[in-house]
Amino acid sequence: MDAKKKLLVVAHAPSRNTLKLREAVEQGAKHEDIENVEVTVLPPLEAGPEDVLACDAIILGTTENLGYMSGALKDFFDRSYYPCLEKTQGLPFTFYIRAGLDGTGTHRAINSITTGLRWRLVQEPLLCHGEYKDEFEEQCRELGLYMAASLDAGLF
Repeated sequence: MDAKKKLLVVAHAPSRNTLKLREAVEQGAKHEDIENVEVTVLPPLEAGPEDVLACDAIILGTTENLGYMSGALKDFFDRSYYPCLEKTQGLPFTFYIRAGLDGTGTHRAINSITTGLRWRLVQEPLLCHGEYKDEFEEQCRELGLYMAASLDAGLF
């Protein structure tokens, strides 16, 4: 039997609602039909380059803070960028943003950093925009499920 693929979720969850979103991503990724994917969920301040180097795909999650990604996710990128730069090219990834504004600054910042890393966006990013809605949780669950299912199926 082949070794399990590794899906890393690095998501900032400073509030009850953002924690629900991170948990929904994890629930989707750990769906009972996914057989060969091991899911690791870490807050950005606990994740580092060794976690990125050990994974086969990654989901990033952040709040929009002053039109930018959270400081915690930025710190994760600051610590991981150079150790991962030449070793993770083509890493499949996606991300979600919990945005009170429009999310464009956050989206642009993540795109800029991941373009520099030469990671490969494999699923359209999710923007949970405006007042909190319970439907955000289902969207995050689907995001996790689709990433894990694609990894499980060998699509990347």
